[in-house]
Amino acid sequence: MSAMRDRGPVRVQNQDARRLSFDRRMFNPSRDQVRQFFFAAWRKHREREVLAGMDHLAVDIILLHPEYHPVLADAERYREREYRPEAGDTNPFLHMSMHLAIEEQLSIDQPPGLKAEFVRLAAKSGDRHAACHEVMECLAETVWRAQRDATAPDAQAYLECLKRR
Repeated sequence: MSAMRDRGPVRVQNQDARRLSFDRRMFNPSRDQVRQFFFAAWRKHREREVLAGMDHLAVDIILLHPEYHPVLADAERYREREYRPEAGDTNPFLHMSMHLAIEEQLSIDQPPGLKAEFVRLAAKSGDRHAACHEVMECLAETVWRAQRDATAPDAQAYLECLKRR
């Protein structure tokens, strides 16, 4: 097979630009979309509806956190709630989203080496959920630093953080 010559950037036609912005939301959902996703997954589980796609993983994560069940059972009350870390609040939606992100990273071993570090942490603690929380601490620090410094997340620093645990 012959090599293809690089012709530079690909231009997106106007009709494709609308679809591209819709697709981007899948990877960068709004706060309301994230919350609605968790509310809907929990409702489907409780009403014994068929779960599809990411709903399965979301429900698995929710089941690990019974402290969030009352929040997820009352969408009207908690849909707009603000969670302020400085007031000691834990945002259940952020916490569960971090779990989802970690599960996705583990499924593709991204960054490379994450899965091995996770296996090590799980063996050390004897608890998969506890290992997820160890990873979550490092992921949160990595994202925070990237936001603070206006840079891409540092995969090597993420892995080094895990190795120190």
